[in-house]
Amino acid sequence: MSPPRPTPARSAQARSAQVPAPRTDRTGDELRGLLEPVVTAAGFELDTLDVRSAGRRHTVRLVVDSDAGVGLDDIARISRAASDELDRNEHLVGGSYTLEVTSPGVDRPLTTPRHWRRARLRLVGVRPQAGDPFEGRVGDAGDDAVTLLVGGALRQVRYADVAHAAVEVEFAPPPAKDLALLDPGHLLDPGPGAAAGAVHDKAAEDPE
Repeated sequence: MSPPRPTPARSAQARSAQVPAPRTDRTGDELRGLLEPVVTAAGFELDTLDVRSAGRRHTVRLVVDSDAGVGLDDIARISRAASDELDRNEHLVGGSYTLEVTSPGVDRPLTTPRHWRRARLRLVGVRPQAGDPFEGRVGDAGDDAVTLLVGGALRQVRYADVAHAAVEVEFAPPPAKDLALLDPGHLLDPGPGAAAGAVHDKAAEDPE
């Protein structure tokens, strides 16, 4: 069996006649302080929180993740809990809002050690700080560096030397010899292939 094939996260866009502009850092910090405990209590991590505004219309987008992945039922549960918290703290948003809750898609850059650990045995494209871009398959990921299989050879790559990295979509199972080099005897779990997403539209309940 091959590693699950990631797909871009699905999430609806806020309906607005204007291009939403980012809210202030203070607003984002306050919302993170409110919503991160909700996500943590559900057994997940708040990977990203993004707040954008167009007039009195706001979009609050949460990207949640865990080592075991995120299912549709998990997304729905987090969305309900986060929506309840926002309804109880409407002053932090200051108008109608759309809440988007989603899991990371394939386009999420690998920026922390946990991102690399969750990409284990996947093929990634790497653009180093110096030198030419290359592809490699992810092995063990530590706190400061990751082992990549590049051109049939194992290579230690320091995170500090990576300018950008992201998972590549594969349409065929990875070669068995590559998997054997990275993790002999490893049993692959196909897991969920697609990222999940849910949208809660406050405006539909409380029109302006």
